Amino acid sequence: MTCTIVVATHKAYRMPQDPCYLPLHVGKAGKESIGFAGDDTGANISAKNPYYCELTGLYWLWKNNTSDYKGLVHYRRHLGGGTGGKDPWQRILTQKQLEQILATSDVLLPKKRRYYIESLYSHYAHTHYAEHLDITRQILQESCPEYVPAFDRVMRRTWGHMFNMFVMSREKCDAYCAWLFPILEQLEGRVDYRSLDSFQARLFGRVSELLLDVWLETQGYAYRELPVVSMEPVNWWRKGTSFLRAKFSGKKYGSSF
Repeated sequence: MTCTIVVATHKAYRMPQDPCYLPLHVGKAGKESIGFAGDDTGANISAKNPYYCELTGLYWLWKNNTSDYKGLVHYRRHLGGGTGGKDPWQRILTQKQLEQILATSDVLLPKKRRYYIESLYSHYAHTHYAEHLDITRQILQESCPEYVPAFDRVMRRTWGHMFNMFVMSREKCDAYCAWLFPILEQLEGRVDYRSLDSFQARLFGRVSELLLDVWLETQGYAYRELPVVSMEPVNWWRKGTSFLRAKFSGKKYGSSF
């Protein structure tokens, strides 16, 4: 069994040492090397990174890698193996753990993220722009209407599998990418994303977070959830107050947390 999990990064950072992980410099096109492989080789969309975020790494993985299993995580956010105590670096999913888990499930996702007082649609509408999701639904209705019922269900929920993080068999990963990227390409043509500020312009990476569950549910695939391991502390106070400003005063997010 071969497995490649891309660790998307835009800067030099400590990386997991297990051989299943491939640190990948996303948005490498036109940039100086940071010592990792770049997403600007082979078939790639590296130049779209300011708008697609880590998805340029996923595209590269889809087009240029033939491992039996493929996955995507982030330099400061990983899937966990469930052990290792307080040190986050000791809690990252290892290749040995991965092999054991994949013996019974070929779709691994991060633990659900819950918003409690917001649906996925309303949270996106408050912090970003609802039209991105409305146009995405139109695209699904036109090109693959069988996905619309799942899209509507997912938008009404207060939880989702976020971050564009997963591990899947090659067949499922490639099929997902073959479905996802044409939808995002159509969305490019219908949204004036270049007029947005640099943070809001990253909408394609955010919309795709919500589309993963839509695809999985329509396909009927079972999955196993794994904990999310954050390599840096999350500023929950700043995150929470920013959300409340977005919800009640209309101030959109302007940066990550």
